[in-house]
Amino acid sequence: MNYQVLARKWRPRSFSTMVGQEPILRMLSNALEQKRLHHAYLFTGTRGVGKTTIARILAKCLNCENGITPNPCGTCANCTAIDNGQFLDLYEIDAASRTKVEDTRELLDNVPYPPSQGRCKVYLIDEAHMLSNSSFNALLKTLEEPPEHVKFILATTDPKRLPITILSRCLQFHLKRITPEQIAKHLQHICDTETIKYDVSALEKLATAADGSMRDALSLLDQAIAYGHGAVKHADVYAMLGSMAQDDLLPLLNALAAQDGKLLLETVAQMAEQAPDFKQLLEELISLLHKTAIAQIVPETAKQDAVIRALATQLPAEDIQLYYQIALLGRRDLALTPSPQQGFEMTLLRMLAFAPADAATTITPTPPKEKSTKEVKTPVAAKPAAIAVQAPAQAMQNWQDILPKLELTGMAYALASNCVLQEMADNKVKLALSTTHQPMLNQKLKDRIAEALERLLKHPVQLDIDLTTADLPTPQKQNQQEQEQRLASAKQSVLQDPRVKKLIEMYDASVEVALLV
Repeated sequence: MNYQVLARKWRPRSFSTMVGQEPILRMLSNALEQKRLHHAYLFTGTRGVGKTTIARILAKCLNCENGITPNPCGTCANCTAIDNGQFLDLYEIDAASRTKVEDTRELLDNVPYPPSQGRCKVYLIDEAHMLSNSSFNALLKTLEEPPEHVKFILATTDPKRLPITILSRCLQFHLKRITPEQIAKHLQHICDTETIKYDVSALEKLATAADGSMRDALSLLDQAIAYGHGAVKHADVYAMLGSMAQDDLLPLLNALAAQDGKLLLETVAQMAEQAPDFKQLLEELISLLHKTAIAQIVPETAKQDAVIRALATQLPAEDIQLYYQIALLGRRDLALTPSPQQGFEMTLLRMLAFAPADAATTITPTPPKEKSTKEVKTPVAAKPAAIAVQAPAQAMQNWQDILPKLELTGMAYALASNCVLQEMADNKVKLALSTTHQPMLNQKLKDRIAEALERLLKHPVQLDIDLTTADLPTPQKQNQQEQEQRLASAKQSVLQDPRVKKLIEMYDASVEVALLV
């Protein structure tokens, strides 16, 4: 019965052993070295990030028998007493259970008296936002001008509930969430020290589940050790948390990529047999899509992950962005659905319903159209450089006419609409792109345009896109000019209306015309 939980056993006893919060620790250490000490400190932040721990270490720094120092010895009588919770001059008050003004007044009655054991009397008020307004009012004057031997330390997870009069009297420090990487590294150090066998991926999963709280991470590690009979294994941690591994989500993405609704629902049904936490499943899916999107921009990040590399090459960037956004909304609305599984299924079906029309598995060849006798006219402004044209390509000299037939979407369409056709001969297609749009150009989008041309021309195509500083008559620019002309024409037509003229004269009005798209 002598077992001590990891969260208590591994509670930091000095600033140097704390994980994260480096800027705050540096400020406190410098203040202690220079003896520039404030009379009241306020530590804010989510649960388990070190608010109370820093307060206790600060109490040791102020009362160590070796003097005020950022590095207390930890072995003197005062340091030992603080670590064991037996220091007479450290008053730890739980504001959640002592909210009445009588409790606060009783506490403040002892403030004028000098410390009985150490150098300073330290009042640590935890969950300070739980104090009543009367308690805050009773605390105000003492908090602003306490005796030299008294230091106040307030800790809270909800600083917005503290009166502004209290906030203005304290030196505030906001403790940030600890990153999953920092938590995982610390868990690995603990397991190595405690000689506990572990999988690195299992510790990373625990670090993510802790959501920035080191205390939660240590509690989860305790659970995982008990669940795994003294070892922390990948499968055990995922089963304990009710979540699934990254590889288990691949069938979902494969079904989405194949636009196969039946397969999608069958996959969800198979997952449901394991009674997973569907909220965590959505979070895992969101994380997987995030990693894939990053790998498309920075391929080096996925060197060690074959799954991510494969997804990054198979899924178009716009599909990933769409799936990510829908998954975020699905996670938000999951609590509103009749059942978590139903909400999860509807999120995936929404991804299926709103998938781009040019998804690889749904592309169908464009049926041959009847020959038209209508003459194809090329606007003078859009006339490109000399084009070498053969065979079926003769009807495609105008890039503005070709573009809609390619059935491109997203960034691929945006890139193509800002190009002009320079040459189309044999199997070679040459486009020109202004240097102002160079950031849009990448190999993935270029390949998508080439594939669309091959589907349209029904033969292999070698696509080149040359950069130029010239002002190009692109389809995008032509569409914009046409819209401006239609807008001007519409405005002129409205201004000719006698009733409009009368309104302008009566009320000194003006006419604004907009195109509905």
